[in-house]
Amino acid sequence: MRIALFPGSFDPFTNGHLDVVRRGTELFDEVIIAIGNNSSKVRYLPVEQMIGMIEDVFRDEPRVSVQAYKGLTADFAREVGAKFLLRGLRNTTDFEYENTIAQANRHVNPELETVFLITSPVLAAISSTIIREIHRFGGNVNDFVPFELPPFNN
Repeated sequence: MRIALFPGSFDPFTNGHLDVVRRGTELFDEVIIAIGNNSSKVRYLPVEQMIGMIEDVFRDEPRVSVQAYKGLTADFAREVGAKFLLRGLRNTTDFEYENTIAQANRHVNPELETVFLITSPVLAAISSTIIREIHRFGGNVNDFVPFELPPFNN
């Protein structure tokens, strides 16, 4: 089994993330969407809520699952039997950031290979940060996410 872990905060999960997962299922037998706990970020949406929303998106795709985890991504990959990390790249800035992380993950778990997929051009401008900002101020984000976000509560 070729298992890929797609780690991130997914706060929220975007159409760009959806595209990476769908394309990943063409390369791997199983894709685990892994929602990590980033100690330097305060979440916009609760992890449990995001898990449910993502699971609903993939309800008809048995090869995609969603799990939350704490600790190092490389350790979690080993725990779930994933030999691949799946990552999307929007631009060269993403590459510089992701390359450094890939090297560190490989140091922690030498069996772990990072696979980069270039974001589809129509989705390259989408980021969770921008979506949160638009949503926080009452803007419509329906074109950017594969589900309806709950109303923002100040």
